[in-house]
Amino acid sequence: MKGALDDIKVLDLTRVLAGPYCTMILADLGADVIKVEAPGGSDETRSWGPPFQNGVSAYYLSANRNKRSITVNLKTEEGREIIRKLAEEADVLIHNFKTGSMEKWMLDYGNLKTINPKLVYCSITGFGETGPYQHLPGYDYIIQGMSGLMSITGNEESGPLKIGVAMVDILTGLYSAISIEAALYEREKSGQGQKIDMSLLDTAVSSLANVASNFLISGNVPQKLGNDHPNIVPYSTFKAMDGEMIIAVGNNRQFTSLCEVLGISEIAKHDKFRTNEARVENRKELTSILETQMQLHPVNYWIELFFKNNIPCGPIQTMEQVFTHPQIIAREMVVNTNHPEAGMVKLVGSPIKLSRTQVKMERHPPIAGEHTEEILRQVGFSPDEITKMKNKKIV
Repeated sequence: MKGALDDIKVLDLTRVLAGPYCTMILADLGADVIKVEAPGGSDETRSWGPPFQNGVSAYYLSANRNKRSITVNLKTEEGREIIRKLAEEADVLIHNFKTGSMEKWMLDYGNLKTINPKLVYCSITGFGETGPYQHLPGYDYIIQGMSGLMSITGNEESGPLKIGVAMVDILTGLYSAISIEAALYEREKSGQGQKIDMSLLDTAVSSLANVASNFLISGNVPQKLGNDHPNIVPYSTFKAMDGEMIIAVGNNRQFTSLCEVLGISEIAKHDKFRTNEARVENRKELTSILETQMQLHPVNYWIELFFKNNIPCGPIQTMEQVFTHPQIIAREMVVNTNHPEAGMVKLVGSPIKLSRTQVKMERHPPIAGEHTEEILRQVGFSPDEITKMKNKKIV
């Protein structure tokens, strides 16, 4: 079965998470992704652990399936020439070197488009390729702080908190994949490639969505609300008899149903709580009333009852509970693959469900340089030339 991107060749000069996550999405959709590292392997995540499985990092495994691997020494002119030859046949080149690095090596978009005018060239940097911070390195944690994300995460007691996953990297990977696919679609009409300038900071600021809009419209600096929603009440975690759960009521009808199930139907008619605007204004009082009722029964009791009455809610699950949940199993969100070093490994499945061009799980996350000879032969290098380059540590 063909993948949606089966005819697309991607040259991947990225490492860590944002870039590799982007190219894994493209690879899952069928693209031939060639992961480029320095000889011996230069993706830092190969050593980020524990945990490791037979010496292979779980972090590395999370973002690199369905790719082939070649090792090339970009500090040599011969190595850079290999990249040029690969770029001639590529549809996409993506890198996350600091601004100016690719220009120094003459592997920038201006140079490569002369040998391949159809090339879609994506740069991922911390701050983008313009502006006063363009030459600074960018890391997810730092960007979470600089973008304002941490200023609205946590509560007054905890202080600013980062999100529990490198979400800025993940979002940048997603935005990059979207941008690349858009550029490939536009190329079908124009016949021309183009450059994409992706920034972690831009992505993080974009992700502020309604919170940013609230500030831009009102001028009021958002405060840390913990698990509360700035615009909707009740939309938070609530304490039941044996723990906490989430209630996410989004309209007045749902709020009325919630009050009826809790046995306090009169509350829904009170002027303090009848509209969402009033509920936001009287957040603390309403929360206290709701939790008084909820502490009469355990979490599972309320979840079952709320489900029956179409009241949006859910438990706060551990990783163990997530990956044994029947819905996660039914959606095939855990996949197995056999790795030559790690053995059989479990990976998180793709959330992309296409009816005809389904995502594929065809290649394990590659060992560094696993496909070097295969790839070099495909672009015309002879066995003797490959041996000489190995001896000179070019590949």
